[in-house]
Amino acid sequence: MDERYCIIMAGGIGSRFWPLSKDTCPKQFIDILGTGRSFIRATFERLLPLVPANHFLVVTNASYRELVLQHLPELSPDQVLCEPMRRNTAPCIAYASWHIRSRCRDAQIIVTPADHIVTNEWAFQQTLSSGLQFLSSPDHRHALLTIGIKPSRPETGYGYIEVPVSDNEAVLPVVRFKEKPNHQQAEAFLSAGNFLWNSGIFLWNLSGIEGALRRHLPELSNIMDEGASRFGTAEEQDFIDAAFPRCPNISIDYGVLEPATDRYVIPADFGWSDVGTWGSLFTLTKHDDNDNALIGRVLTQDCHHSVVNIEEGVEAIVQGLDNYLVAYRGGALLICRMHDEQHIKEWVEQLHSSTN
Repeated sequence: MDERYCIIMAGGIGSRFWPLSKDTCPKQFIDILGTGRSFIRATFERLLPLVPANHFLVVTNASYRELVLQHLPELSPDQVLCEPMRRNTAPCIAYASWHIRSRCRDAQIIVTPADHIVTNEWAFQQTLSSGLQFLSSPDHRHALLTIGIKPSRPETGYGYIEVPVSDNEAVLPVVRFKEKPNHQQAEAFLSAGNFLWNSGIFLWNLSGIEGALRRHLPELSNIMDEGASRFGTAEEQDFIDAAFPRCPNISIDYGVLEPATDRYVIPADFGWSDVGTWGSLFTLTKHDDNDNALIGRVLTQDCHHSVVNIEEGVEAIVQGLDNYLVAYRGGALLICRMHDEQHIKEWVEQLHSSTN
């Protein structure tokens, strides 16, 4: 346990969940499902049996620092690493890895987004324990390990991982990573039986990810090396504030995992969802007799297969909708067709640019 660290990535603004998720309080700090826990709180609690509390690092936007400490009071302020701007997941992970490097050269690292749902936490913990055991083998010290989810439907909102056909090993080599498919491709992946959803949860040894970053993103690792002596000191934040704008804006998947060769995946099934879309929330929420997912004080008439999510203290009557999404929070209202939800982020940007 003493060599285990966890990086929680919590810098996103969750614009696809507007108006519930906004710049001032994004998705990771919201209890969207009404469980009594925010996403980031639930993430921390399910990983706590695997990692000591003082070995968690949360990488987030500087404006969310106090929110992180409110939701995770067990953490000290120096466990919240603040990005001065968003630069995607590769710089986020490099920043945290060089920070860990200043504390423990033999670290094993779990990397997870802050805003996922896991319904079977015991199975989740068993899966990650198996992965950490795999990485402890001398033959796999430099392996990059991803958690892959066994698909249950032709989902177009997730990336996929292809694995060897008819291979029943607990840990499989990655054949290739596939970007988010269209519906026809997703159906083909599901039928083939050797594709997994890419959960975005990673495990590796510090030496493994450091070596991979040096090989595949030398520009990024060179920038981190410039401040190597300042990580873990009072000068770290000043260095990051100055250096981060020079980091490439690139994901860890595209920048490192796709070109890497020593990469593996554990097929898993622990009730996972990234709750990245209203459609995924629809599948996780209890439905009424007309297949509507209703949250809040809502009366529906002649509505079917729709989501209505209304904030506490507001009443709503909705009539005549089929496959629609209605959401209201803090004076902001969204009404759109469910199959057009991929445009929400674009629409929010248009709304804000027209009002500024």
